[in-house]
Amino acid sequence: MNTISPTRFADRRFAWLGEPLPDVAISFEFFPAKTPAAEARLWQSVEKLQALRPRYVSVTCGAGGNPAEGTQALVAALRERGLAAVPHLTCASSPRRDIEQIAVRYRASGFRHIVALRGDRPKDGSHDEPDRYRFASELVAALRRIGAFEISVAAYPEPHPEAPTAAADLDNLKRKVDAGASRAITQYCFDTDAILRFRDRMRAAGIDVPLAVGILPVHDFGQVRRFSERCGAGVPGWLCALFEDLEDDQAQAALVAACVAAEQARRLIVEGIPQLHFYTLNRAELTIAACRMLGLRAQAPRTAAAAA
Repeated sequence: MNTISPTRFADRRFAWLGEPLPDVAISFEFFPAKTPAAEARLWQSVEKLQALRPRYVSVTCGAGGNPAEGTQALVAALRERGLAAVPHLTCASSPRRDIEQIAVRYRASGFRHIVALRGDRPKDGSHDEPDRYRFASELVAALRRIGAFEISVAAYPEPHPEAPTAAADLDNLKRKVDAGASRAITQYCFDTDAILRFRDRMRAAGIDVPLAVGILPVHDFGQVRRFSERCGAGVPGWLCALFEDLEDDQAQAALVAACVAAEQARRLIVEGIPQLHFYTLNRAELTIAACRMLGLRAQAPRTAAAAA
């Protein structure tokens, strides 16, 4: 079998299938379900994805940025299943005292890892009130005061839509790390070169915490385009071309999506980023397919619960 050097990787799409990979750590993101049908699908996905032995699974905050609704119950249930479950905690929509009480409850319950985020700002402007944490860096500092948490924060290979410049966005990440963040997880980005440039800029700026790159398997291309417009993520022309005319062919679209996710993941690993965070959207099939193409196979479930 011919080997593939990292320098030639980008010029050989899909030629890597079957090539051996170094060790890779994977994690998955879920969100609280809103309906009984969605709840059933969530737990079916959890059961399938748990067999891939993720390092941890994270749970987003509830609808409207509520920092506790649904999240606490879901991380507790996931932990009971033997998963290292990590709650997201946002700070823009609630008073500081409420946020701190949630963090204290997580710590008392044995959770030691939190994803600290600012979250969406309330439309009523209440995020500017004196009793609010206005920035994620302030939340990180508060969590450090409450306990010895491992703290993950968000990073943006394509600058956050509210950032005036890419440099200002990187400065914001550095403030979060300086406040005590121990890991960064990126927003999804389909431009792998942009992710690698961002990684290099991070290191040049002295931001040396581990970087996990977010991977978004495309379950619904139209939905991804709409969401990307709102969050400032780019949708490259080559990706549009791959999904062109596949609206009514879900089977072919799924094949394309799995290959795109696996190719991006493989290149990131080869380029020295062996930590991948899959945004599952509470669905398992595409993430499992991408992981299979990376050589990651299902294993027997663990029996003992693990706390993150």
